[in-house]
Amino acid sequence: MSTEVRVPTLGESVTEATVATWFKKPGDAVAVDEMLCELETDKVTVEVPSPVAGTLSEIVASEGETVAADALLAQISEGTAAAPKAEAPKAAAAPTATKDIEDAPSAKKLMAENNLTDVDGTGKDGRVMKEDVLKALSGSAPAPAATAPTPVRAQSDDPREERVKMTRLRQTIAKRLKESQNTAAMLTTYNEVDMTEVMALRTQYKDLFLKKHGVKLGFMSFFTKACIHALNEVPEVNAEIDGTDVVYKKFVNMGIAAGTPTGLVVPVINDADQMSFAGIEKAISVMGGKARDGKLSMADMQGGTFTISNGGVYGSLMSSPILNPPQSGILGMHKIQDRPMAINGEVAIRPMMYLALSYDHRIVDGKGAVTFLVRVKEALEDPRRLLMDL
Repeated sequence: MSTEVRVPTLGESVTEATVATWFKKPGDAVAVDEMLCELETDKVTVEVPSPVAGTLSEIVASEGETVAADALLAQISEGTAAAPKAEAPKAAAAPTATKDIEDAPSAKKLMAENNLTDVDGTGKDGRVMKEDVLKALSGSAPAPAATAPTPVRAQSDDPREERVKMTRLRQTIAKRLKESQNTAAMLTTYNEVDMTEVMALRTQYKDLFLKKHGVKLGFMSFFTKACIHALNEVPEVNAEIDGTDVVYKKFVNMGIAAGTPTGLVVPVINDADQMSFAGIEKAISVMGGKARDGKLSMADMQGGTFTISNGGVYGSLMSSPILNPPQSGILGMHKIQDRPMAINGEVAIRPMMYLALSYDHRIVDGKGAVTFLVRVKEALEDPRRLLMDL
């Protein structure tokens, strides 16, 4: 009896994927739920497990092919399959066995970019997975910022050039950001915020907060709360254009932009407006962990209504963030830097941060954008306003 292996559900708005790597070849025995191949989509990497035990009789979609949702990938002849778990220790014990093991493509790419050659694999038969490379990177000294990635060299007329194919994630990032610039009437307005009160409040309560809630109190929960407060007053920043209609969202699904080794991702905290400070910090911690480990699902990155991007963690002093369509607003946070400020006629050193709001001028007027940023500034400079809804 033959069983079909098809492309699994890829998620909303994702219609195709690329076959990245086959971990089995025709004639190999497979067990139920054993990983057969890995697909690369616009947003995430999808693993395809075997639905039955048997023998892989035919591969229909080869590596590098683009396949649609539910397309046929392979055929499996059902029957008694060899027990891969029993053979795994033997394969691991033989020094030459690992030479035939195909590492996950996402792992190979990260290893090439970071000049890693020896990573312990936790996958089947010692296969190196993306999580193994991320773990190795987190335990090693960071590479110099000026060092360019060193992918596998492709053929080139000039030996000083390297050519690599963009991943589907990078292609999608490029496409969406360019579409955002071409579609939205994007403008950016700036302000600055004195972080003295937020930093003092955080210092005063961070130990008690951690003890009670089991999560650290960071700045992101303050900024999320301040943005939610401002969105309630300026709802057009929390809206989107649909044809000739403007759709106002009466809820806040907050996107938190995060950089990963494979590119920018924006996990979403659903119904952030209904959460406490602790709830927001816990959600950010969970999503941040998923992003670092490459385990974000389609659902984790869909449905956002507004986005916060923190370039300050990389040392950025000021920037103009690009809208995440179809959203009409994105807040850029930046580095906290001590600067001399005029306070009540005297010069004082204060921890200052520049804020940037990029917005879609088609539905957000300048007055609304400036008002939004001023409300965020006021809430952060006097956090008590958040409690009083002022």
